[in-house]
Amino acid sequence: MEAKLIAPCGMNCGICVSYLAMKYDLKKQGFRKSYCPGCLPRRKNCTYMKKQCDLLGKGLVRFCYECVDFPCKRLKALNQRYCTKYHMSMIENLEFLIENGMERFLEKEEERWRCPKCGEVICCHNGLCMNCSLDKLRKNKKYRWDEE
Repeated sequence: MEAKLIAPCGMNCGICVSYLAMKYDLKKQGFRKSYCPGCLPRRKNCTYMKKQCDLLGKGLVRFCYECVDFPCKRLKALNQRYCTKYHMSMIENLEFLIENGMERFLEKEEERWRCPKCGEVICCHNGLCMNCSLDKLRKNKKYRWDEE
């Protein structure tokens, strides 16, 4: 995990399906998935929030928690969707960063999203490792987390 892959909204781009598709070059393996190197590496500041926030849109803050409106209505809505569908909270990520710093956050993320089979990264959007769980994804292209 890399600090440059932590978006201002608290999203860890390193666990995103589009980033992992690029990392493992899934197009060469027959998947039709868009590639993305992350919000900051492609100079987007934050894909989700920049159009609703002048501070992010102009790159004036590194993280949403630097804003007096943190967490704003838009971030709360995005966070709710990610909590419900993808088992992660951007607001919790940002609060952890405030309290513990980037190094500890990255350590926690590496542990949390590590595949127990091969040690690579598990995708937050579908709960699969793009290194060793591609057969499961091939069987169901719209695969989402198993019901728990």
